[in-house]
Amino acid sequence: MAFSGLDIYKLLPKTNCRECGFVTCLAFAMQLAKKAVSIDKCPYLSEEAKRVLEASSQPPIKLVNIGEGDNKLEVGNETVLFRHEEKFYHPTAVGFIIEDSLSVDEIKHRLERINKLKFERVGQELNVNLVAVRHTSDKKKFIEAIQTVLNNTPLALVLMSDEPEALKEALKITAQRRPLIYHATKDNAGQFSKLAQEFKVPVVASSSDLETLSGLTRELNNQGVNDIILDTGVKPVKDKIWDLTQERRQALKKSNRSLGYPTLVIIDAKDPYEEVMEAATYISKYASIVLMRGIEAWQVLSLLTLRQNIYTDPQKPLQIEPKLYSVGAVSSKSPVLVTTNFSLTYYTVLGEVEASKVPSYIVSVDTEGMSVLTAWAAEKFTPEKISDSINKFVVKDTVSHMRLIIPGYVAVMSGDLEDKSGWQVVVGPKEASGIPSFLKNL
Repeated sequence: MAFSGLDIYKLLPKTNCRECGFVTCLAFAMQLAKKAVSIDKCPYLSEEAKRVLEASSQPPIKLVNIGEGDNKLEVGNETVLFRHEEKFYHPTAVGFIIEDSLSVDEIKHRLERINKLKFERVGQELNVNLVAVRHTSDKKKFIEAIQTVLNNTPLALVLMSDEPEALKEALKITAQRRPLIYHATKDNAGQFSKLAQEFKVPVVASSSDLETLSGLTRELNNQGVNDIILDTGVKPVKDKIWDLTQERRQALKKSNRSLGYPTLVIIDAKDPYEEVMEAATYISKYASIVLMRGIEAWQVLSLLTLRQNIYTDPQKPLQIEPKLYSVGAVSSKSPVLVTTNFSLTYYTVLGEVEASKVPSYIVSVDTEGMSVLTAWAAEKFTPEKISDSINKFVVKDTVSHMRLIIPGYVAVMSGDLEDKSGWQVVVGPKEASGIPSFLKNL
């Protein structure tokens, strides 16, 4: 449980020596409570106090790493139940299950499609994260499937087998990729903990019952395994949501360390629409990893878009750099459109300008990531702001005309903008969808 500043102060030497950089021990304690400084700043802290403070500073949900290098995946370390309290930090990992019963060519074909599941939205690249190999046939086929996956994708791996011996053989060829092994139960916890320690990999702890799962994680901890992912098995959606919510609540509100780990969900739905809806539900609340079979682009794009929306900071909208952008083979006669630096607004305008095939300039005004009407209402998208941006980006030296196109929703500012900027103001369409025909007829 996190300590308050006064709780921490009671553990400090109270010498006010200032060697930590603060005037008093109390001031240092307050900064420690905010996690703004490290306990190492105090040279006179006793070993017992250091141990207590280090234990209290551990995150309520452990951060677990899967994979290595550019494709290393981090899950866990969340601090709130609701994103309006504070942002969620580590987006749900989306992965795909490959059965080892498939032929090598079928596996390669699936991997080729999975590797292409990359999308760009509002200036961000959206990617999938994992490939899980499920052991459904003999050990030889399992190892062969894993080798094929290793050779054909850089994504992080999940090794799914109930046979510790098969997993050990698989780990001999995959340990350098730090895969996640699935799954330890109360019956095989000893064998899985040995594998996890020998190959230094994280492990999934699995039980349908939260109390049993809690006991299982404590047993794994006692055996030296701390990188754990929780799984309560395949259940109806409402039961699964209950498990995920209780795990999160127990960790954050009850300081239950035995359930303070990231979570994994396997989607077992056969219908592709049901599969994607179920996956979306778990991304919303509160899965750390979602494994599914469907690899259609329409399924994955919808899930990655949802994930992007959930895992952005609600207090800091997605923004682009405020500057003058060129679209197409622009010239000094190209029209100049003005909009805000809210990513969704800018990329919507950009798409419509590209669709018009009219080379144009777009001035992105710094509105602190607000959309047009929101920024106008908050006085962040004003004639003064637009005039300053035009001057800052030296638009006058870029084009031979003095004509600006502003969004139709802020037509009311056109006269004032002309007075302050000295430019002729043309009122454009209210909706971005009207830009192509507007530019063609300009």
